[in-house]
This record gives sequence, structure tokens and C-alpha cells, in this order.
Amino acid sequence: MNTAFVFPGQGAQYVGMGVEIADCYPEAKVLYNRASNVLGFDLLQICRDSSPELLQQTENAQPAIFVTNLACLAAAQAQFPEPKFLAGLSLGEYSALVAAGVMEFEDTVFLVQQRAIFMQEASINRDTKMAAIIGLNADIVEAICQQVKSIGVCQPTNYNTPNQTVIGGDARAVEQAMTLAEQAGATKVVQLAVSGAFHTPLMQSAAKRLAGILATINICTPRIPVISNVTAQPITTAEHIRFLLIHQITLPVRWMTSIQHLANHGVDTFIEFGPGKTISGLVKRNFNQAKTLNVENSTSMNETLEAFQGLVAI
Repeated sequence: MNTAFVFPGQGAQYVGMGVEIADCYPEAKVLYNRASNVLGFDLLQICRDSSPELLQQTENAQPAIFVTNLACLAAAQAQFPEPKFLAGLSLGEYSALVAAGVMEFEDTVFLVQQRAIFMQEASINRDTKMAAIIGLNADIVEAICQQVKSIGVCQPTNYNTPNQTVIGGDARAVEQAMTLAEQAGATKVVQLAVSGAFHTPLMQSAAKRLAGILATINICTPRIPVISNVTAQPITTAEHIRFLLIHQITLPVRWMTSIQHLANHGVDTFIEFGPGKTISGLVKRNFNQAKTLNVENSTSMNETLEAFQGLVAI
């Protein structure tokens, strides 16, 4: 059995995430305390007591998800052997990089906070949207985006599965693309509850500002291979990591190809650490023979440990 640890990104958040795991596992709670010292506010309180609308805001969602991912990993890590690979969806890639020893936790909390602020500010004064197109292949979605480019920016932002592609850009262009997708036979078109057109050229100002922060952070070679969202290949060097994290903000997430790479390299079991089961669902839709497990609270951890031990025994 070969495992990959995987981490969700923005959109997975929900009020209460991480609270029970922090209450039950001191190694998880200490990460929230360390993060709060960096952020200047009580992150666990945000997870526990905020409204869905407040938690959805990029500047709150990104640090909260990043720390919750790693808190779930910290609570469970001693129970699992080291994975063969690590990967994370968009923001989740930062959790994977910390798990691989690439960056220090406090440095990355600060980096994620700044990334969120930069992405939020890049969206001010521009009407943008993102939408998931389900039931059409990526070639058709790309062609639809080309049809509306005279209206404004509209491009694929996440290649999630063979039949699910997320698009983003200027609101009018994305709205027209949504209509065209429905006319082309999409089974579902869903506008996403996000505050910007992430992974599009509209995030260029955020990418430039992030580059300045990345230049000040110590980055090491991964001790476990991390699959890049940009290339769907393992990241190998510190300079390559800096380059890819800058471009990750403006380029599409190639999650489908990332899962294909992992499957082709023998990974058969995926353990998702963090809120929800979004990543597990995407893994199964790309690789239906995969075993998927998740850790987001003590109940799911106990279930995952039991299932994992059963898989090892086979």
C-alpha cells in the first residue's frame, strides 16, 4: 500500500471546523495558539464562533483552513507511516509544503495571511465570479471561455475531474460562459461563494506582492515529494517552489493530472487532513479504485485508523 496525504483549500471551511480536534489533542491546539500569535487574533475563536459569512472571507478562510489542515495532521501523524507523496488543492498546497518540511509553520502562517490579503485586495473594484461546470469535458469548457473573451477575462481555474472544470474571471464573461455551458449540455453549473477570480490573470497584482514576501522566507528541499498545482509534477528545489507559488495564484490548478500522476506512481490510498471530504470526492472521481480516508475530528480519525489498519492487514 502506498499513501498520499492530501489537503483541502478554500471553500472547505465551515463554522466549528477544527474545534473538536483542538479540544481533544494538545498537539493540534498548540498550532492554533502559535498561529494566533502570528496573526494577531484568536484563530480558534474564528473557527468556533464566527458566522459562515465571516469565515468565508478570504482573509479569514485561508489561515483558518491552512491551520486546521495541519492541526488534523498533527493529531494523527504519529499513527500513520510517512506517505509516499503530499499534495494540496490550491491553498492546501501550503499545508503540504509545511508537512514536507519546506517552510516553517510560523513563516507559512504569515505567508498565507498575506496571500489572502493580497488576493482579497486584488478583487476590490472589479466585479468577478467563479463557477463550477459539471458534465462537460475540459476541451468544451475551454472553447466556451474562448467564445466570451471579448466580454472580459474568463478561463479555467481548476481542472478538478474529467467532467468538472471551474472557471473564473470578469462577472459578465463568466455569466455568459455559464449560460453557454448549460446550452452545451452541462449537467450542473454552480456559482461559487468566493470573493475573487482566483487562479486567473486578475490575480497578477497579488502574485507580484506575494513574490516580495516569498523572497524573505527560508525554503528547504522537500523531504517528501509535493505535487505542484501548476505542473502536476513533484516540486524539487527551493527556487522552483518560490517560482511555482507565485504563479499558482494566476494559473489553473491541475488537480486531475495531479491525481493521475500519483496513481501512475503507485499511490492507492489517499488520506485527507482538514475540513470536509471535498478532496476525497475529487480523488474518487479521478481514480475510482483509490481508497480514500479523512481526518477532521476524533470520530473520523478513529474510523480512518481502523480502516487504515485493516488495509495494512490485507
